[in-house]
Amino acid sequence: MSGHNKFSQIKHQKESEDAKRSKLFGILGKMISVQARLAKGDVNHPALRASIEKARKANMPKDNIERAIARGKGGEAGELEEVLYEAYGPGGVALVIAGITDSKNRTSNEIKNILSAHSGSLGGPGSTTWAFTKTKDSEGSPIWQANSTMPVADSDKENFGKLLNELEDHADIQSISHNAG
Repeated sequence: MSGHNKFSQIKHQKESEDAKRSKLFGILGKMISVQARLAKGDVNHPALRASIEKARKANMPKDNIERAIARGKGGEAGELEEVLYEAYGPGGVALVIAGITDSKNRTSNEIKNILSAHSGSLGGPGSTTWAFTKTKDSEGSPIWQANSTMPVADSDKENFGKLLNELEDHADIQSISHNAG
């Protein structure tokens, strides 16, 4: 009866949690590196300090935080850039996708492929942000709030859910906002 013992279940649960934590630490590390580069390594800079605090709240190890700061100061993170994609999902749902990448071309192509596989498309600058208001969360990170919502047809709900899951699993994506109601 393989897979039915307690230790097997614990192992699978731990693997799942470790994968989620690893993705989160990767995103936080990129964010810290970008902020460290912009702040020229000054850990007292408000944006860098907020990024470090966010990483600490997520229990990111201190040495990972220090390496991310060093990457930003040393120029290795000079290639990291913040990106914002505006897109349409199944049924015309507006999406704002934010992230940090070391290759805009690679990430852009990957996002286009994910969108097209789920009946979505990439929009041009300003094509969807007009439907959102940019605010900040309690840690000072920007978030996009939908001004109004639109219903998603039952025939599009499953595809839309798959699209969101695949975008959330992408290593370079930090946040996804949509106006689906």
